[in-house]
Amino acid sequence: MNTSSRDFAEHHMHTVLARLAGPGAMPRADQLDAVHAVLQPASRVLVVQATGWGKSAVYWAATHAIRSTGAGPTLVVSPLLALMRDQVSAAERAGLKAATVNSTNIEDWDEVFERLDQDAIDVLLVSPERLGNPRFAARLGALLAKVGLIVIDEAHCISDWGFDFRPDYQRLARALLSTPTASVLATTATANQRVTQDIGKQLGESTLTFRGTLARTSLTLSVVPGLSPLERYAWMAGALEQLPGSGIVYVLTVAEAERLTAFLRSCGHAVEAYTGQTDADTRLQVEERLRHNQVKAVVATSALGMGYDKPDLGFCVHVGSPATPVAYYQQVGRAGRAVAHAEGVLLPSDADERIWDYFATASIPDAGTAAKVLRSLESQARSLLDIEADTGTRRGRLEALLKILAVEGVVDKEGAAWRATGLPYVHDSAKWTALAQVRQQEAGIMRQYAQGQGCLMAYLQTALDDPAPAPCGRCSVCTGALPFPGLAPTPDKLLAARDFLRGMDVEIEPRKRWPAGVSRKGGIRGFEAGRAVAFADDPGWVHELQALRRHARSAGDGLAHDQALGADTSPIPEALLAGALATLGRWSKSWPARPVCVVPLPAQHMAANLHLAAHIARKGRLPLHEVFSWQGGTAPDDTASTPVVAHLEQSIVLSPDAQLPAGPVLLVGIDARTRWTATVAAALLRERGADQVLLLVLHLQA
Repeated sequence: MNTSSRDFAEHHMHTVLARLAGPGAMPRADQLDAVHAVLQPASRVLVVQATGWGKSAVYWAATHAIRSTGAGPTLVVSPLLALMRDQVSAAERAGLKAATVNSTNIEDWDEVFERLDQDAIDVLLVSPERLGNPRFAARLGALLAKVGLIVIDEAHCISDWGFDFRPDYQRLARALLSTPTASVLATTATANQRVTQDIGKQLGESTLTFRGTLARTSLTLSVVPGLSPLERYAWMAGALEQLPGSGIVYVLTVAEAERLTAFLRSCGHAVEAYTGQTDADTRLQVEERLRHNQVKAVVATSALGMGYDKPDLGFCVHVGSPATPVAYYQQVGRAGRAVAHAEGVLLPSDADERIWDYFATASIPDAGTAAKVLRSLESQARSLLDIEADTGTRRGRLEALLKILAVEGVVDKEGAAWRATGLPYVHDSAKWTALAQVRQQEAGIMRQYAQGQGCLMAYLQTALDDPAPAPCGRCSVCTGALPFPGLAPTPDKLLAARDFLRGMDVEIEPRKRWPAGVSRKGGIRGFEAGRAVAFADDPGWVHELQALRRHARSAGDGLAHDQALGADTSPIPEALLAGALATLGRWSKSWPARPVCVVPLPAQHMAANLHLAAHIARKGRLPLHEVFSWQGGTAPDDTASTPVVAHLEQSIVLSPDAQLPAGPVLLVGIDARTRWTATVAAALLRERGADQVLLLVLHLQA
């Protein structure tokens, strides 16, 4: 090793560490080695180290050194806005001038580009989606010609095998790796051997990898098994009174984040929600409140994860288990980075696996669907809406597929339209089958982790191919002790949780426009407002919703695509009937006028909808009008809106003799998912002269 070049790396490493952590801070051996490796011409370096190890210090020190030689700025690719905000702040503390180009600061781009042209920026941070923006893409070539270092942070996102694979990220990484002169540094805390090898392969054969142990001595891991969904809420209400400091409570869905936040607030806890649907300004406010300990906890989905920098985070609780050990380690690793003790607690549930199954398949392309999409683009470029209507592919899966096809180079985007490039698509069946099998294996590992089959820290280390897994001696398996042993959910907390959740209003958003390719066009005159008693896997209605599902299975009807329960026997649980009346009671306070009649929602099997509508009509002393019939089979499953609506327009029949009284109509059914059945039915009622249509269902499915 060249002594002078190592001394050069060491000088800049010490300079940056002193600014970041104080004058007495000493670099880890691997940190210094990694900086030295990055400073070699056109190097390729991968750093896989635990959260809190100091990976960012490596690229700040390398940037500091490179800029001192007169070389160009560092380009950092970062996957999350929260992460970019923290990185800008950290770079400035390290003595570097940093700026960012992302979707929230478009008005600042010209100024940033001008500063780049003047060589007045040391670090530019960009999000992976910027490659799809013409303004940024037009500048990418010139930018790559001048940068001295490219950093791909959270590099597991560029691997198909990673738990958080993002096609946009891989696509941008490929473009950046084409530079022949700049060094490239990839960093992650969450990569097993398979992911590490895949990243190394993408970086190039000469990649030098620095991999350390992933054990976290400050983190005490625990699993609290056997809690029902309602018991988990009650447990959390008590745990926040005892957990150290402030922390994050992770959940699997947006709905769960909003529900749990509302309940914990009702118990007097200072908590905030943070999800992918939280707007940018609110996200920033929540991050800052947590960073300054102004809240006890943030209840978050995975939107708050990679790179969020709060070293003194005291706990991380998961109400529901992530699908992979890598995802779990990445999230729980936010806690205990700069404190002597932090808690990482998992509250698993049997319901978790339904969510795992959805996300496991969403990122894996289907060969038949890919072929349909490419046929749709053979003759002309099309918008996303047109492709959806033409292929019958649901929006979320279509967007994911188009990104994968773009990575493969067979499609690209021109403004709002997608076009085929003419390159053939070769579906790698072996690769995608293997990936699906890996996802199943990872789910099995999390299942075993939740069952406590061995030291929890060592289990995560082994799952991530840590070179030195060992029992931690601290976790609930090693000690045989659960956190806060006296914290059994009490009857009063369980009752409070149930009553609170059953008192929440679930709004049903009306559809706004008809999809392309159906008989109706433009804006929709359908139901104007809607309410549901329960949403998704609602903890307040677990047993009652299970009864509905059991009955649906026995009836062979399936609760799918707004098809009502459809049974001639087995009445609706009394609690749900009472819940429907309570929901109407709360909702009626905002009605401009009381409904004049009740109409059962059309379905292939009408009995359950009729039972519910008759109950509400009787209790509300309103006339019941059975005006709909159903002809044809079940609406298409797991498909886009166009074929669903086209089928419903043929299947739902409004009696030609139907006479409705003047005034609002209350349309009532057991369940809804896509909302298209209710939308088509309400449109028919409005066309027949109904002044207004209000929708009530027992269960709004996710």
